[in-house]
Amino acid sequence: CTSYEWNGTTYTESGDYTITLSTASGCDSVVTLHLTVWPEVPTTEESATVCYGETYEWNGQTYAATGDYTATLQNVHGCDSVVVLHLTVLPEVPATEELATVCYGETYEWNGQTYAATGNYTATLQNAHGCDSLVVLHLTVLPEVLMTEETIVVCHGETYTWEGQTYTESGDYTVTYADKNGCDSTLVLHLTV
Repeated sequence: CTSYEWNGTTYTESGDYTITLSTASGCDSVVTLHLTVWPEVPTTEESATVCYGETYEWNGQTYAATGDYTATLQNVHGCDSVVVLHLTVLPEVPATEELATVCYGETYEWNGQTYAATGNYTATLQNAHGCDSLVVLHLTVLPEVLMTEETIVVCHGETYTWEGQTYTESGDYTVTYADKNGCDSTLVLHLTV
């Protein structure tokens, strides 16, 4: 679309061009060319980003790798139009792992779900780019801490000291404390005077 050849001459600019030809009988024949040369079409550039593992459809082609891709199209005047695609494929997002521990009888809230059993749980979330991000929860539910009971008999008038308290009367006494994992552990004293 930047040049036109007519009667042995190449024209590169718009304008009216006239030539005089001779007819078969020797008479002059004037022919005029009205030429329009369309301006050069600048290269068009497009950018696109896709997540790892996805493909991108562009001008009838499928692309799955980061790169610059070129297509030559025709504009409305039939002239070549170059289009460049700058494609970025984001790197793979590695799975994220989380560890959690709860006491027996407790539950754990994670990504809108409630869990009460030891296990591995997964959730697929979206990262800042809108790509899938796998998160794995490794949940441990500690075993039940059994109640510990002691039975003690003392004579009338005697005292018994247990867990920092002194007792002089018969009864059942309970103390709850946190074990090494932070879970409740219950001690029960059955005291007979």
